[in-house]
Amino acid sequence: MEEIKSIQWFPGHMTKTKRKIESQLRLVDAVAVLLDARIPYSSCNPQLRSIINNKPRIIVLNKCDMADPAQTKKWLSLFREKNIAAIALDCKTGKGLNAFIPTVKNVLADRIESWNKKGMTGRTIKVMVVGIPNVGKSSFINRMSKQNRAKVEDRPGVTRGNQWFTIGKGFDLLDTPGVLWPKFDDPIVGEKLAYIGSVKDDILDTEQLAGRLLEYLRDNFPGPLCARYKLDSQEIIPMQGYEILELVGRKRGMLVSGGEINTERAAAAVLDEFRNASLGKLTIDRAEDYPDVRV
Repeated sequence: MEEIKSIQWFPGHMTKTKRKIESQLRLVDAVAVLLDARIPYSSCNPQLRSIINNKPRIIVLNKCDMADPAQTKKWLSLFREKNIAAIALDCKTGKGLNAFIPTVKNVLADRIESWNKKGMTGRTIKVMVVGIPNVGKSSFINRMSKQNRAKVEDRPGVTRGNQWFTIGKGFDLLDTPGVLWPKFDDPIVGEKLAYIGSVKDDILDTEQLAGRLLEYLRDNFPGPLCARYKLDSQEIIPMQGYEILELVGRKRGMLVSGGEINTERAAAAVLDEFRNASLGKLTIDRAEDYPDVRV
């Protein structure tokens, strides 16, 4: 199957978001960078890295319950080896959330000590939350603040303005809309972002995307793929992605008049089931492939 040509999605509001982040960075003490635990490398916006610059940061691997636990552990070790504070959590279940505030305070320990010496004991800690679309920033903030004020939807581009939230005594979070970058130098990064739903499906050929995902799963996770869709691992080896998609559609009985396979419906099912971890806990950015990762 042909490689998807240069997936790009950078609507105008993302330029405004980038400017807001730049202008409001001076208002915060640290930045929480949310990454998707399934693609920690691909979900890291290189522009945000340059904007944040030397501001203290905490890497938050969200959706860890959808990722391979062994790979998540490797990613945490990799970040910590680079002296970058990192935690893994899952906003849906609340797993790991209790580690966030202590981790921030540890990162800011010298600064907090300096405040205390200046008589600023109890000064409010302010943390900006940044990340790509659909990485779970609003869910994270709602969980931390124990309320549902931040908009949450399972699609990119929902949060459109920067909002402050109090998550505890002397601790505020600044929510920001998800932002991508204008050009993906590596087309595979664009594909992976599309796989998890950080690029709007409306601008994509979802059948081609699902076909590419099926090829990737066949080559890297044949067991979960074949178990989910009742496929023969040997039968699908020579197949193109679209052929596997047709097979999935046939197995699921997704037919239209005349016995044709509804590949659009099959593609939607494949993408939805990958995104909600119905195929299992899969990490598609392996830590060992990115030893020089920068965040």
